[in-house]
Amino acid sequence: MPSFDHGGIDIAYFDDGEGEPIVLVHGFASNKNVNWVYPSWLSELKRAGRRVIALDNRGHGESAKLYDPAEYELAKMAGDVAALMDHLEIPRADLMGYSMGARISANLARWQPQRVRSVVLGGLGMGLLSNEGRPGENVAQALLAPSLDDVSDPVGRTFRAFADQTRSDHAALAACMRGSRGLMSQEDAAAITVPVLIAVGTDDDVAGSAHELSGIIPGSEVLDIPRRDHMRAVGDRVYKEGVVAFLARRP
Repeated sequence: MPSFDHGGIDIAYFDDGEGEPIVLVHGFASNKNVNWVYPSWLSELKRAGRRVIALDNRGHGESAKLYDPAEYELAKMAGDVAALMDHLEIPRADLMGYSMGARISANLARWQPQRVRSVVLGGLGMGLLSNEGRPGENVAQALLAPSLDDVSDPVGRTFRAFADQTRSDHAALAACMRGSRGLMSQEDAAAITVPVLIAVGTDDDVAGSAHELSGIIPGSEVLDIPRRDHMRAVGDRVYKEGVVAFLARRP
């Protein structure tokens, strides 16, 4: 799997297909394969005539593992995405992130709009602006517990089990959880100017309200993913078809 160096941090990625580029940014404790290849996003987007690029976020997958929470500030993680585009000589691309990846993508769309043709915020609604009800220190503690059997918090257990399943570095993920919880202000969300699709499962109790966020980001669209929670929305057919349709309509 190819990789590149960004400020001394090795970032793994894949680059597949031909056509207009779309860059995919996975969620917390996931990786480029679990989030995008296994649920058939890669094949779906290639079938739609897209060049598909995805990275392993720092601390995840095959990318470098870091243990200082400050290394996971959203601006730095968004910088990895922009650096990947520079590495591949892509001046501008569509962008899709899921959950934490959507937070990263929203930050890139806000602060470097010249690089982003459109953005899909998957699994993220008002969680972009508020940490209320979102996973936090409970998940970091669960990741650092000796084993899943030692975790009683239900949300912590969910994320610890997922991290075990993806064979992740638990200490790196705990640092990421603690460092990546920076919020976007309502004023900054309202200043996002690129086309935005907000795609959230109707049973998702992690993302926050997609419709409320859409009322803040001018011109944004909402895609409700019926009867899907935060974990099960990722590979849903409604999600895929809605994204492909959105990308076909974008300027």
